[in-house]
Amino acid sequence: MEYGTDERKGKVSVRTLLKMKRKGEKISALTAYDALFASFLDELMDIILVGDSLGMVMAGYETTIPVTMDQMILHTQYVRREVHHAMLVADMPFMSYQISPEEALRNAGRLLQEGGAEAVKLEGGRSVAEAVRRCVETGIPVMGHLGLTPQSIHAFGGWQTRAKSRDEAQRLKEDALTLQDAGIFSLVLEKVPAALAEEVTQSLDIPTIGIGAGPKTDGQILVTQDLLGMYEKMKPRFVRKYTELAGIIREALKQYHQDVKSGAFPSEEESF
Repeated sequence: MEYGTDERKGKVSVRTLLKMKRKGEKISALTAYDALFASFLDELMDIILVGDSLGMVMAGYETTIPVTMDQMILHTQYVRREVHHAMLVADMPFMSYQISPEEALRNAGRLLQEGGAEAVKLEGGRSVAEAVRRCVETGIPVMGHLGLTPQSIHAFGGWQTRAKSRDEAQRLKEDALTLQDAGIFSLVLEKVPAALAEEVTQSLDIPTIGIGAGPKTDGQILVTQDLLGMYEKMKPRFVRKYTELAGIIREALKQYHQDVKSGAFPSEEESF
């Protein structure tokens, strides 16, 4: 079974995503960090990512770097409880896969075995290819991530667009092919020029998922709290806000506060 264009027909898998690319059907993906949001997303999304972005969105860190394996496992467990249709992917946090392919395999296995993920995502190109290969050989699906890789933010020196120069663009194209050869089932392209993302997408047999990479990738992903207008510390140009929940939430809390102070809440109807 696979997803159709107009209705959900079964569980999304690696095979489903490959078929979607071949048919030219766009892949829709968002992040979730808890069961409540997962329940909303699972009704519609093809992929749900438990991103290490939870460090910034949920924990208040300035970057994703402080996020630990235990945190990723815990939040993946939360999300797992409400995911029945979408493919559940979990991020490999900083230093969980860079030390050695064996360490990468051990931690990826924990995300599947303890967290309930169905696949893992790790950042980087040729330097992580052997870790990817080791996981894939063991039966763990791996999603790649190139372009702006947040775990390398200190090396980049900021959140600027990546692969704008000819040399860096060429390295990214080569890394994409290397990762595909290593066995990734899909590739996130973050904050790279749209023309480059299109070229990479056309060069690969596996689907690409864009975030700030233009409209020609095989799918799109955003942080859910960004598109809902909840997370206000960063306002990336590539985020389309479909609503402004931060203002709505503040107004509701303000009204509650006023009603408690004035004695308007609770009413007789809300009392026993």
